[in-house]
Amino acid sequence: MTGTVTHDPPPGGNRPGAPLIVTEDTGLLDDLLRLCAAAGATPEVHHGLPGPRGSWEAAPLVLVGDDAARRARGVPRRQGVVLVGRDQDDPGVWRRAVEIGADHVLMLPDGEQWLVDRIADVAEGVGRPALTVGVIGGRGGAGASTLACALAVTSAREGLRTLLVDADPLGGGLDVALGGETAKGLRWPAFASSHGRVGGGALEESLPELHSLRVLSWDRGDCLSVPPRAVRAVLAAARRGGGAVVVDLPRRVDEGVAEVLAQLDLALLVVPAELRAVAAAGRVASAVGMVLRDLRVAVRGPYAPGLDGQEVARLLGLPLVGDVPVEPALQRPYGTGRPPGVTGRGPLARFCREFWDRALVEARAA
Repeated sequence: MTGTVTHDPPPGGNRPGAPLIVTEDTGLLDDLLRLCAAAGATPEVHHGLPGPRGSWEAAPLVLVGDDAARRARGVPRRQGVVLVGRDQDDPGVWRRAVEIGADHVLMLPDGEQWLVDRIADVAEGVGRPALTVGVIGGRGGAGASTLACALAVTSAREGLRTLLVDADPLGGGLDVALGGETAKGLRWPAFASSHGRVGGGALEESLPELHSLRVLSWDRGDCLSVPPRAVRAVLAAARRGGGAVVVDLPRRVDEGVAEVLAQLDLALLVVPAELRAVAAAGRVASAVGMVLRDLRVAVRGPYAPGLDGQEVARLLGLPLVGDVPVEPALQRPYGTGRPPGVTGRGPLARFCREFWDRALVEARAA
């Protein structure tokens, strides 16, 4: 049997994120349709092969059932082809994959989660993941939350899609720092039951929007943690949208924080320039460094005698990002609606702009 089956396409017929399924195996087709539904994608299904100038070339992802591999030998080579089967012990499957130019061989049911993630990626049009930066205080009161807010506000003002994530349930809530305690949207406890994959677009739309960025903070309830698997799913969704993600980190490292650290591109350790703070920061750096490789120090004045930014960085054995300016305007209470860096003027805003300029160049070169 040869033909095309359309499964409720959206209006207009143009579905750039729609995967293509090629199989006559009804049981395999049912499983692939189920996985597409879990990923939020509406596929195009062919029992035979589509024309070479049709959906075979246009689809962002092609799932070829092992039953259809022989028929697919003559199709044009392209990226994004996955050969899907069930027989784990079939040695011929790899030969058939080479014959059709498949990038991957996937066996169900073991590969279901990988396939759901891949389908969801093409459905969301995922490109380069967000540059994800953590900020952590070397000691209490170091100013990490202030810097995290200023970095996020600066990123959004520069036109980047930006998410600010509060990973410290005991920190009082970054929505308060941004003047949005009563803003509508979900907080961390709403994601406590999340597992598998969270849709990036759905996550972003569900969060409060403050100062042109999205904020994931804690509510005022009794929930002080979410399971590590939920943290992993939410942070992965936040990263998939591109742009920048800024995470305000607590100074302890538990399982949930370790999940956050594993998804960071880099982190800034904010250290006041006095010896006790340097000693405390050394312990924080030791714990964080067990998970995160790229940890840098940002030093905050005023400086104790004999200390400067270079000396603090040398004592900690970390690269120096620079000196974090202290502005008198930042001494006013949180919740005034004017978060740090919001005007784009002053030394702190300039520090944040220069940081993003360097970090984005590094990310593009990586």
